[in-house]
Amino acid sequence: MSSEITYHRAKSIEELKAILKLQKENLRDLISDEVKQKEGFVTLRHDFDLLKKMNDACGHSIAKCNGDVVGYALSMLQQFKKDIPLLIPMFTEIDKTLKVQNLTINYIVMGQICIAKRVRGKGVFRELYNYMAGELKYDFEAIITEVDTSNTRSSNAHKAVGFKVLKNYTSNNQLWEIISLEI
Repeated sequence: MSSEITYHRAKSIEELKAILKLQKENLRDLISDEVKQKEGFVTLRHDFDLLKKMNDACGHSIAKCNGDVVGYALSMLQQFKKDIPLLIPMFTEIDKTLKVQNLTINYIVMGQICIAKRVRGKGVFRELYNYMAGELKYDFEAIITEVDTSNTRSSNAHKAVGFKVLKNYTSNNQLWEIISLEI
């Protein structure tokens, strides 16, 4: 049986449900402190309807192995900025930061990335971002996201693939770094 990892845009209900399953397995509130520190975590729990609306507007990038979704990077257009209350401060900070730096860039937010434990350390994180950037490079100049600074695995992984810190800020008693990848 081949264990080749392939990269696609999410197209089916089953793939969206698989994203939610992988997300649930890695939610900060559902894993131990030891796992958070060693493996990283995701903060937000998306509901199916919003995940589908976001995907219909701009397909999420997924990694698959033997038919299973083993990684995802969610595409979040600015039109959804008010649909997830926890992310409203991020969009506000992005807009303020770009204005202060006198930057006008057409960007997309990567709403969340997650890699299944069984394929971590195999380049899936990097290749998923490479795939996403390749798919979006004609429509956007940058991918912007935020990382909880206590999630050092994620922060380091993002910097290793070329993300640069735009700004740190505090929201909901958490310190976040807003990071950007030119595409």
